[in-house]
Amino acid sequence: MLRQYTVRPVEPADLDRILEIERASFGRDSYDRNLFAEYALKCGSLFLVCERSFKVWGYAIACLSGRRRGDVLPEAELVSLAVDPAARRTGAAKALLRSTLRRLRARRVARLRLMVKVTNQAARTFYETFGFEKVRTVRGYYEDGQDACAMAKRRSAAPGAKPTAACRPACGCG
Repeated sequence: MLRQYTVRPVEPADLDRILEIERASFGRDSYDRNLFAEYALKCGSLFLVCERSFKVWGYAIACLSGRRRGDVLPEAELVSLAVDPAARRTGAAKALLRSTLRRLRARRVARLRLMVKVTNQAARTFYETFGFEKVRTVRGYYEDGQDACAMAKRRSAAPGAKPTAACRPACGCG
C-alpha cells in the first residue's frame, strides 16, 4: 500500500533517526554521524528526508558535481538513498527520488549518476523504472569487495521511461 509522504530538506534534529535508518539498511557499512553532517553542509537542500506522521522514514542525498557550462551544471551524484525497513514498498523511496529529480531539473543538472551493488537487483530495477541506465561495472567498489553497477540518468529521460541503451556486454551488471 502506497502512503503519503512529505519530502523536505534535512534538519540537524533528523540525524539520530537517519542513523537508525542507515544502520538498519547498511549494517556495518553504515555512514557515521560526522559524514552525514558533512553531507548536510556540502549538499544542502539536496539532502532530503521523507516523513509521515511527524516521523522520518527515509532519506536521500544528492550532491552537485562538475563545472557549469553556460546555464547547465553537468552532473550530480545520488550518494545514498535509504528507507526504514518497516516503510519499504510504501512509496517512500519513490517520493524521495521524485523530489530529488525535480530539484535537480530546477537546477538544470544534465545527468544524475549513482552506484549500486551488482547483487542488489531490487535497487537496480527501482532505478531503471526512473530511467536510469547501466553504464559499467566498478570492480571491488564496496568495502566488502563487492562490485558496483554505475548507473546514470540524463535530464531528458522522464520518470518511468524505459532505458534506451543496453549495458555493454562486459558490464556484468545486467
